Amino acid sequence: MFASLNHPLRDPLSKELHARPFLRITGPASLSHLAVYSEHDEDIHNRLLAALAAAMDLPAPSAQHNHYAAGKDGWQVKWEKHTEFSTFTFVRTAAQDRLFDGAAMADIPASWLALLEKSVFVAVHAELLCNSEAAAARGQVRELLPGPVLVGTKVLSGGEVYCDWLVRDDHFSRFLVLDLGFREAQAGRLIQRLFEIETYRMMALLALPDARRHSQFLGKLDASLSMLMRRMEQTGPEHDDAYLLRELTRLAGQIEAHAGLETRFSASAAYEKLVLARIAELREARIEGFPTIAEFMQRRLLPAMQTCSSVWSRHQQSATRVARAVDLLRTRVNLAQEEHTTALLEGMNRTARTQLHLQHAVEGLSVAAISYYVLNLSGAALRALHAAQLPLDPEVLEGLLIVPVVVAVLLFTRRIRRMDRDDSHRMNRP
Repeated sequence: MFASLNHPLRDPLSKELHARPFLRITGPASLSHLAVYSEHDEDIHNRLLAALAAAMDLPAPSAQHNHYAAGKDGWQVKWEKHTEFSTFTFVRTAAQDRLFDGAAMADIPASWLALLEKSVFVAVHAELLCNSEAAAARGQVRELLPGPVLVGTKVLSGGEVYCDWLVRDDHFSRFLVLDLGFREAQAGRLIQRLFEIETYRMMALLALPDARRHSQFLGKLDASLSMLMRRMEQTGPEHDDAYLLRELTRLAGQIEAHAGLETRFSASAAYEKLVLARIAELREARIEGFPTIAEFMQRRLLPAMQTCSSVWSRHQQSATRVARAVDLLRTRVNLAQEEHTTALLEGMNRTARTQLHLQHAVEGLSVAAISYYVLNLSGAALRALHAAQLPLDPEVLEGLLIVPVVVAVLLFTRRIRRMDRDDSHRMNRP
């Protein structure tokens, strides 16, 4: 009854805390760890798990879970699905005659291994030795791990870890873990953390090739941008601004096309934090004459991560410079356009003033012409009346009519102009 009250996400989120249990190992054991990464085949992880379960006659995995564990006859497999990769951890318990010979994967069918082609990103063999075997192995560390740099450290106040971070001819690297007094389940947690350190380290380094290529691209882009900025400082023809704007826009498009690298660089930074967190969980103590895992990563991983960080920071600075250059050039183009527009408006104003002067002159001539015709008509009428024997002097009257006629015509034209102006105001009024 109470189950109906639960939020749909309560159960899956609660189970998430227990989704990735630690390995449980008792006694000596050989382990092999594979991390599978594929950029173009997202279904490879579930497909590999299903194929392994079928090949080893194990229970079929559920398609809805990101964790799987099964085993039989002293052998177990643990599978985990992460955002970008999946991991297979194989465990064979009991002491082995030969160390680092891949005993945990001895029964894996070759047909299944063939499915891993070009997708294995991390491959590690680990040996867990206890009691007398652990004490004897301490004197053989240099023979078991003859790499150029041997890392050794005391961990969890009850054991020691040795590794050389070298990929050998069998394409596996090696961890030697000595149980000198681990409490229950500590060995499994320790080995899982070591596997996670190696896996997250490699995932963090995925951004390094991109950083190196992108650094070369940014060098060429900065050179092109500097050349365009120097050209922008020079006074040139107007069409030069259009060319500069096209080139700057092209650079902006190029740098925006690489913006997708942010995802890779962000993931790299997240994986680096996970590596450092897992190292801190080891609670390391120094073994005289050996660098610790933290010191090794500080020297070897940190410079690569700083390179990725600096390249992305440089990308953002270059993008800002290009955007600022485009804005400056557009401002200059807008100012030039405004100057052209101002000059054009001034020319239009001069033309309008000239047209107004011409209009006034035409109006004056029109008054004179109309007055002339009115006086001619009036003179003709007066001469006609004089011919009709009226006591009138046409020439005197015609002369007296000049001023009234001119004034009347002038007032009439002004009234027409005023009426036209009032009509224009009424039409333009909102």
